[in-house]
Amino acid sequence: MTAELLADEAKYCSFGDTVHYVNPPKIFAGCDGSYMFDAEGTPYLDLQMWYSAVNFGYKNKRLEDVMKRQLETLPQIASQYLHPTKIELAKWIAQDAEAKWGRPGRVHFNVGGAQAIEDSLKVVRNASNGKSLMFAFEGGYHGRTLGASSITSSYRYRRRFGHFGDRAQFIPFPYPFRRPKGMTAEEYSDSIVREFARKFENEYHAVWDPKTGQCEYAAFYVEPIQGTGGYVVPPANFYKGLKKVLDEHGILLVVDEIQMGFWRTGKLWAIENFGVQPDVLVFAKALTNGLNALSGLWAREELINPQIFPPGSTHSTFAANPLGTALGLEVLKMTAEIDYGAKVRNSGAYFLEGLKELQKRHKEIGDVDGMGLALRAEICTEDGFTPNRALLDKMVDIGLSGDLEYKGHKAGLVLDVGGYYKNVITFAPSLEISRPEIDEAMVLLDQLITRAKRS
Repeated sequence: MTAELLADEAKYCSFGDTVHYVNPPKIFAGCDGSYMFDAEGTPYLDLQMWYSAVNFGYKNKRLEDVMKRQLETLPQIASQYLHPTKIELAKWIAQDAEAKWGRPGRVHFNVGGAQAIEDSLKVVRNASNGKSLMFAFEGGYHGRTLGASSITSSYRYRRRFGHFGDRAQFIPFPYPFRRPKGMTAEEYSDSIVREFARKFENEYHAVWDPKTGQCEYAAFYVEPIQGTGGYVVPPANFYKGLKKVLDEHGILLVVDEIQMGFWRTGKLWAIENFGVQPDVLVFAKALTNGLNALSGLWAREELINPQIFPPGSTHSTFAANPLGTALGLEVLKMTAEIDYGAKVRNSGAYFLEGLKELQKRHKEIGDVDGMGLALRAEICTEDGFTPNRALLDKMVDIGLSGDLEYKGHKAGLVLDVGGYYKNVITFAPSLEISRPEIDEAMVLLDQLITRAKRS
């Protein structure tokens, strides 16, 4: 059956998505909690949870029950009409933002992360009299639609699609493990901010007109912790320095929380860990725990009020669909009932300690780091620094083969690869992961890297 399905996939499915990043593509037949299962019932411990879209575990009963209730009451409605949970979810997010940042604002929904980024570009361009240029970071990833590609640093995503006249200007991101020798992580971070500020010293650095006090660039798009870039955590002082420069020159800060939002880092929004206020915040993925496509943005009132951003400014048929908004509202209620941040931080500390123990046994693990349950392990050669993509590729393939062993049973491991050199395991386990499951992860990772080194 599996062979037949793969043959049909090869004949009838486009290869334009990411399925063929692994060869052969993997077919799964079930899921539950932290695990996915193949057709033979072999459990695969998932340490990437659909790129952080399933933060609260597969088949989360509380969220599934909400989905079923909504299916029985109001499963669908044209996006031009209102329904209760759309309003309630927007109110929850806006009131939370105002309580944290003292700024009133509004929420606009769409269906996917890249689409929400597109909406944010409209909000920014509209509020800045049509400025179309943005700053973004080297290593940053914001999606693969045309607008999102223009602010994503990888040329690979743009190469075959013509000229991008509104391509962002990409600024270095503070990467502590690969910082220049002789500098602390904080000194490196400060040097990047100083170099960015230098662009505004005079008109000849090509971005600033001192006579009018105008910048050619409307906003700076940031991921608080880089996602596809390899879960790189910047020094704590970085964003405060950057935001000061932005505020002094009238440049908006747009925070992309698509991968790191909804408690991944121990806070509802990852940017809360760095003590700065966004002007626009974009979210998606775990809002519905992967059960329904829903995304959105929050923007401060001055940028999105009905006089500035009137009806029809943007639209999507499935935006604010009632299944998605009911789920999103329940996610926020569920995680507000306990100190969810402490739960994630404690699990993350235990996971990180396990990675540090693994690092002592394998000199090919050059760096481990993380915040909450967004964790990284950088796979290198024996010198502990030179990127070793080939070794990590072997680890991924062995994990998906499903023939690891745990307590006498066959097991598999689902990993995700990121990083500037594609040599970083980006760990995004379920935020509900148990201590025994974290222990299992360490046993399987130990097997995995040992077998990959021998192969």
